[in-house]
Amino acid sequence: MTDSFHRKSAPEPVVAFQKAELQPILDVYGRLVIAGEARDYAIGMDTDVATFAIFRRHAESPTWRIEKEPALANRQGQYAVYGSAGQVLRRGRELKQVLRVFDTRRFSIVR
Repeated sequence: MTDSFHRKSAPEPVVAFQKAELQPILDVYGRLVIAGEARDYAIGMDTDVATFAIFRRHAESPTWRIEKEPALANRQGQYAVYGSAGQVLRRGRELKQVLRVFDTRRFSIVR
């Protein structure tokens, strides 16, 4: 009899949004949907960053990305909002403060 037990190694920790963090993000997303500025979203989790991407249309690249990167918590802040071209719209230590970038912009539907 051979001892060929294979133990699975522990999975690498994954960065994710907590429930308390998702609520204000989903509130912003809901306001964008009501304004006609967003139609879809995606959530991505990796070993170093969690991403909430907001899309205007389904097949396009995201219009906005809200990212949580805990490695930057003591430097620039772990939360950031990126625009469609990858530019940093706002970065900070508190999520609600970072999400205020959506309050300053006045979204209007152009027909």
